[in-house]
Amino acid sequence: MAYRHGRNTDVLLGSYDISAYLNEATPSMSIDTAETSAFGSSAKTYIVGQNDATVSLGGMFDGDATAVNAVFEDIISNDLTPAFTIAYDNGVGVGNNCSLGTAKQTSYEISAPVGDVVSVTGEFQVTGGIRQGVLLNDGTALSATTNGTSVDNSAATAIGAVANLHVIANSRSTATTIKVQHSTDNSTWVDLITFTSVSASTITNENIAAGVLTIRRYLRAQTTLTAGTGSITPIVSIARRN
Repeated sequence: MAYRHGRNTDVLLGSYDISAYLNEATPSMSIDTAETSAFGSSAKTYIVGQNDATVSLGGMFDGDATAVNAVFEDIISNDLTPAFTIAYDNGVGVGNNCSLGTAKQTSYEISAPVGDVVSVTGEFQVTGGIRQGVLLNDGTALSATTNGTSVDNSAATAIGAVANLHVIANSRSTATTIKVQHSTDNSTWVDLITFTSVSASTITNENIAAGVLTIRRYLRAQTTLTAGTGSITPIVSIARRN
């Protein structure tokens, strides 16, 4: 068994890596239950209904233009539904485990105690459920077309998939195409998910479900750059169920 230390966690929210501002990230899952106990029952019985999930993020206040305060304020003020990826398995790295989904921010609190650091807390209502998946990028800035390192699931699955894209930096002078591809043999690759084309010098985020249920054994991210200059930092996470 390999344990993990929380200090290595990375948190991607929308188009931003806000890990440097946070010291707590708690995804929480639950499921509705309805009682089915009948007369004469000696113990209660239940059936389950819909899944539900929330995410709580907490850390230190920073008021810079692209820091945590601006990110939280923008999401809650404009009713955004950003993609999120919480990389608790040694941070952002190819094959590392993560939680992913999309969420509505329900509260944002700034706390300024006289004897301590100014802190922030953001609460998020997940929409569509939290999925447990893996990362397909390591956070490297790319300046050439790149086929990412493959991730081996040991077997194909037949329950669909959903993926997040976070473009956290982009100085490209032309558009970029980012895809998830899958393969049966780690040699011949087929497109699985194609994210919306990323415009020049644009940071963005997106959540897309695969259009097929059968997901082949191997997965990788592919980043295709057209002629131009600059670099882009895409991070893709994917869960093998939707």
